[in-house]
Amino acid sequence: MSGTQETIVVDAILFDMDGTLIDSTPGVLKAWQTFASDYGLGDSAAIAHATHGRRLYDTFKEYCKIEDEDKLLAEIDRFEDEVIQGGPAALPGAFDLTSKAGLASHPFTAKRWTIVTSASNKYAPRALERSGIPLPALGMVTSNDVKAGKPNPAPYLKGADLCGIEAQKCLVVEDAISGLMSGRTANALTLAVCTSTSPDILLTGAKPDYIVQDLSK
Repeated sequence: MSGTQETIVVDAILFDMDGTLIDSTPGVLKAWQTFASDYGLGDSAAIAHATHGRRLYDTFKEYCKIEDEDKLLAEIDRFEDEVIQGGPAALPGAFDLTSKAGLASHPFTAKRWTIVTSASNKYAPRALERSGIPLPALGMVTSNDVKAGKPNPAPYLKGADLCGIEAQKCLVVEDAISGLMSGRTANALTLAVCTSTSPDILLTGAKPDYIVQDLSK
């Protein structure tokens, strides 16, 4: 996060969504308050922090002990509806960068881009629309598209495949340790944005190749 700017040349950029392109924190915290109350989970803020970047499909099984598939999907819808009501908004630099990411734009140069999110295929397009972030022309990877979520490499391998590019020629842009680990184990380059987690924690926990404060840098 120094004043020196470096051009990163890759064939594709794979963006995380919540915490990287959009700020959904108010809605997420409110939703976890609701679910912590409903399921007797205790400290909702601690749970929100611990589960950041992971699929609700996985965290609801772990924390809420939901095993019934229909109930699990219904509760994901209920949670994500509350997040939408919280008003997700674009983070600094996100709109400008995604508008240019398919072009030769500084500091990134890439032929293609997509979004790889732990959110569902119902929530993701609504959140992007509310935030004013363009939908990727190639489509995107959501929690519904993979059998294993972040930190497993499957989501970012799927994103690279969607772009028609080998993962090692992609740049993963993430704010969560679980997502950065997913990108690293997929053999992609990783860029951490410090929008939700401190630089020290990201550097220690995920060892990204690059780190910036946010996407305006």
